[in-house]
Amino acid sequence: MDRNGVSVLQPIATETMQAGVLHGSRDVRFEAISRPTVAPGRVLLRVLRAGICGSDIHYYLHGYCGRFVPTRPFVLGHEFVATVAEIGDDVDSVFIGQRVAVNPAASCGHCEPCRTGRANLCDRVVMLGSASTTPPTDGAFAEYVVVPAQQCFAVPESMSDGDAAMLEPLSVALHAIRRAGNVAGCRVLVSGGGPIGLLTARAARALGAARVVVSEPAEVRRKLAIELAADTALDPRSDGFLQSAIVESEGGFDVVFEASGAAPAVRACLEVARRGATIVQIGTIGGNEVALPVNDLMVRELSFLGTFRYANEFAEALRLVASGRINFEGFVTATIPIEDLSLALECAAGNPEALKVHVVND
Repeated sequence: MDRNGVSVLQPIATETMQAGVLHGSRDVRFEAISRPTVAPGRVLLRVLRAGICGSDIHYYLHGYCGRFVPTRPFVLGHEFVATVAEIGDDVDSVFIGQRVAVNPAASCGHCEPCRTGRANLCDRVVMLGSASTTPPTDGAFAEYVVVPAQQCFAVPESMSDGDAAMLEPLSVALHAIRRAGNVAGCRVLVSGGGPIGLLTARAARALGAARVVVSEPAEVRRKLAIELAADTALDPRSDGFLQSAIVESEGGFDVVFEASGAAPAVRACLEVARRGATIVQIGTIGGNEVALPVNDLMVRELSFLGTFRYANEFAEALRLVASGRINFEGFVTATIPIEDLSLALECAAGNPEALKVHVVND
């Protein structure tokens, strides 16, 4: 029933559904699995569209993502938009047939980080499509998924499914910017021209950055950076990179976002930051350890910050997109049927021109 008591969807007759299940490295099978059931406070969603994240690519290519190693086959995917198919008891915040975007990270709501507005640091976060829990939590590369009702955000009719499925990665970018503080009037460098890096660049511009520069070794991504978000883009491998960066920033960047996850890029970010600047680490570094010039950090009073997922930015992301302040033109480079999930993952992993690949349910 909808909010007026009118049935808007046909009853779901089957207890199984089709889903893309990760069995190991480059082994994703589109197969029938049990359809999740609704519990109090939760809703069953029919997935309309889901984006492929860098973590999905890591799981697909390697069978694991960093320290998260699956203990059983599971369903990836956490960037998505869906319609409400069923609601559990004690749910009055959504109605059947409503289109929603979903914050895929459910925190406990009771610990100190949750109580102080830093729910992303909750020790008991359950993330859809992730092996961060044991057993892994199934995600959105499926016909249906169950989530807490409080994680659902109503999508206005004016917002496309493609835009709604981009709210989660935009939230990552917004949280990184909030960690840095106010970027209005700042000279900003983003290291890394992948989807998160370019979303960070576009969001920084929308939030008032005076100049935005992207550092990216791949020529095709540098071209995309200028088309989508940046005033200019630099090749960090070039002999003149440091000099060019200093010139472009008029002496050093005020804020630097490291979104590449490349160890050499971290050192380069410190070198192009002005005295008193803030560097925010977004990218995951392979091997975890990077040598840092600690005395340089001290003498120049550089602030080196981490950022992890997002806290309260999901609603802000929705507002910024709904108002037109941020748009995703040029970001979604391919849409592929969900039954061809392996093809979509290969496209996202192997095509340097692919930014965000979406899979869609018919």
